[in-house]
Amino acid sequence: MTDLLVKVATQNGLITAFTVVGLITVVASTLSARLTAGRVHASAIAIVIGLVLAYVGGRLTGGSKGVADWTMLGGISLMGGAMLRDFTIVATAFEVDPRHLREAGVLGAVSLLLGTIVPFVVGVVVARCFGYTDPVILTTIGAGAVTYIVGPVTGAALGASSDILALSVSAGLLKAILVMVGTPLAARALHLTTPRSAMVFGGLAGTVSGVTAGLAATDRRLVPYGALVATFHTGIGCLICPSVFFLIVRAWMS
Repeated sequence: MTDLLVKVATQNGLITAFTVVGLITVVASTLSARLTAGRVHASAIAIVIGLVLAYVGGRLTGGSKGVADWTMLGGISLMGGAMLRDFTIVATAFEVDPRHLREAGVLGAVSLLLGTIVPFVVGVVVARCFGYTDPVILTTIGAGAVTYIVGPVTGAALGASSDILALSVSAGLLKAILVMVGTPLAARALHLTTPRSAMVFGGLAGTVSGVTAGLAATDRRLVPYGALVATFHTGIGCLICPSVFFLIVRAWMS
């Protein structure tokens, strides 16, 4: 029976990959609800589980693709490849109506710009303090500080190694968790009471999962507005981090 299950899973690799990721999502959602009362979003927990499994898989198989080095889970390499990754990134903006962005005005646009530049600069400076000098590495880690999606996209475009890609994801994940937990604590000081303030906050924070979970714990009515602006960070970051920001970092390190 076991051999039959392994054979079926191997021959239907992509379906197996979706099943495994679905199970991880269920576990992450359960942990989020029961252990953190929703304050830490399920997506952040799922990413941590994924990173742990990737490390364990790499250690046990001696390969470079994590759990995908197991034949039965080989479909995960396709599911996590560039094609579906980029499709997912594009899909995040499908339901966003740019006309609603006008409600935030110039302030919303400025917050979106600052929310992209400031985390990148902080990420690059921290990476430099830890001794990294390669512009590709610095840019990838800085992009990860923008969001944990922008980091690996930037790293893949620039040819960064897998360990640096994982580091960039970790940087974005840490930021997302801090936003999730810190938003309800700082909501009063930030005056998060109106849709416009939520849009500005979403622009400055720049992480959809962090902003969504944080605002949900503060005032659920503000979630769509904060997430609306935060969504644009992915597209903007994927556009300028591997191009403009990389050229700036390379010029700085030369």
